[in-house]
Amino acid sequence: MTLKTSPFVKWAGGKKQLLSKLKERMPNSYLNYYEPFIGGGALLFDVQPEHAVINDTNSQLLNCYRQLKNNYNNVINEVKLLDSVSCDKERYYIIRDKYNKKILDNQLDAECAALMIWINKHCFNGLYRVNKKGLFNVPYNNKVNGPSINEDNLRDIGLYLNNYNVDIREGDFEDACVDVKKDDFVYFDSPYVPVTETANFTDYTKDGFTYEDHVRLSKLYKKLDKKGAKIMLSNNDVPLVYELYGEFNIDRFNVRRAINRNANKRKGKEVIITNYSGNSLDTWFN
Repeated sequence: MTLKTSPFVKWAGGKKQLLSKLKERMPNSYLNYYEPFIGGGALLFDVQPEHAVINDTNSQLLNCYRQLKNNYNNVINEVKLLDSVSCDKERYYIIRDKYNKKILDNQLDAECAALMIWINKHCFNGLYRVNKKGLFNVPYNNKVNGPSINEDNLRDIGLYLNNYNVDIREGDFEDACVDVKKDDFVYFDSPYVPVTETANFTDYTKDGFTYEDHVRLSKLYKKLDKKGAKIMLSNNDVPLVYELYGEFNIDRFNVRRAINRNANKRKGKEVIITNYSGNSLDTWFN
């Protein structure tokens, strides 16, 4: 079955831009596919592995994956219902309040998934941000009309998640990797190390991703390396990354940032780190 799938939400740190570089550096063969920080799932949806474990800490995002797997038609119909009314500023905040009530009540259902997908298309810059209570607080982007989804894409995502062995997990990245074995492939796309010392270590959940978490991730990388797993990791091109992963293959790239309120800061440098031999190029692209 040939399915054309791509991310259904715009997600900070999304890998659409680096996708070709990531695919070039994937191992030629592997057993199971693991992605402990699934986010928008650009690599997963492109390569569509038959046996995959995906994980995240964002329960709202994972609810979208689960609902699409359980019954994609329900999600599609709920989004179309939301799209049937033009969106102005007042309606956006009404829908946002409805979504936040779902979060408070822990109602993880098809409607909640549809609300998140719809809001992602109508909020400022497609940013997913929550306050300390875990409530979504991104303002309106002035998008009035137009479909919030590609129906064929959501349908194909649902079919992929159903027809292949995709295990959807929720929790810490270490727990997601507890059963990684020799010759499994693991792709780590964690929240990035900040570019500047004044930047905050932050995730897109209320819990955050700290310096200690980055150190812990590097220790897990080395532990899985000793197991014989094939590991790829992406991050910012900053000194801490070289301190943590200096013994592995590090390829450097120039990238554009999709999400930044300051247009002058929408350029950056990133790295792809692997523990296996392959293309090792000091490459730059604009």
